[in-house]
Amino acid sequence: MTIQQILYAIVIAEKGSINKAAETLYISQPSLTSAIQELEKSIGIRIFNRTGRGVTLTNDGKEFLLYARQVYAQYENLENRYSGNTDIRKKFAVSTQHYSFAVKAYVEMVKKFDTSEYEFAIMEERTREVILDVANLRSEIGILYLSDFNRSAITKLLRTNHLEFHHLIDCQAYVYIYKDHPLAKRKFIRLEQLAEYPCLQFDQGDDTSFYFAEEILSTNEYPRIIKANDRATMLNLMVGLNGYTLCSGIICEELNGDDYIAVPYKGDESNPNAYMEIGYITKANTVLSEVGSMYIEELKKYLADVKPVKRKK
Repeated sequence: MTIQQILYAIVIAEKGSINKAAETLYISQPSLTSAIQELEKSIGIRIFNRTGRGVTLTNDGKEFLLYARQVYAQYENLENRYSGNTDIRKKFAVSTQHYSFAVKAYVEMVKKFDTSEYEFAIMEERTREVILDVANLRSEIGILYLSDFNRSAITKLLRTNHLEFHHLIDCQAYVYIYKDHPLAKRKFIRLEQLAEYPCLQFDQGDDTSFYFAEEILSTNEYPRIIKANDRATMLNLMVGLNGYTLCSGIICEELNGDDYIAVPYKGDESNPNAYMEIGYITKANTVLSEVGSMYIEELKKYLADVKPVKRKK
């Protein structure tokens, strides 16, 4: 097995076609096919199913690609560090659920580096995509939350993808609304008081599982629901339709502005409050890069000013 063969397999998986991969790699299709056949023979598994429409990964191939991407990423890191080529830009990416504090910490981290030497990226994405980005090494770090409701399902998915969850902070639900919302001046808000207003939720795509919902208390019954896929749209819907969303209450006014407020959610026997454990995910048994470590430091620094919730035993 060679690094070149590993790269070939990664590109074929991404393109879903040997012909398209050959074009990307600037080699002939027969040469690429031969190289993959030699790779499969050397490791004793079939990586791809060949069909008239292209190629798909076998179950063995999916597992192989998880390790292959990690190996190739480490190879790139070694090459960048020791090749002596100072023109190569280092890469660092984070994938996160829609948290303004995650973006704020990212901003503060980036300020400490020369952006001409790095290729920085931060993606606010659906929950499953956050997990898969880190699993496939598109991002070094992912930000998401666990609750008593989703913990089992999310933890299982993390374990399947060889990922680890690291605790940052515990918090409870807040109702996030526009400052001129009819309920804005209340000390707390109950679920029944929200019945006439649309509940805003981040769309999770074709996968409708409650376990991937970004909003805590996703199992409650909401008579009016509007889905959006970005934070800016969510804020516009709060203004235009008096919509609300349920969040952690950790709001960065510097990025979101001071036109929006978080009011504590008041639970009752039928619709109790719930705890969110916000944390970050990484590949298991890996050491964070210098940039990754500094990003986590900035997250912890920002969250240190947030009063944590103590869980009742």
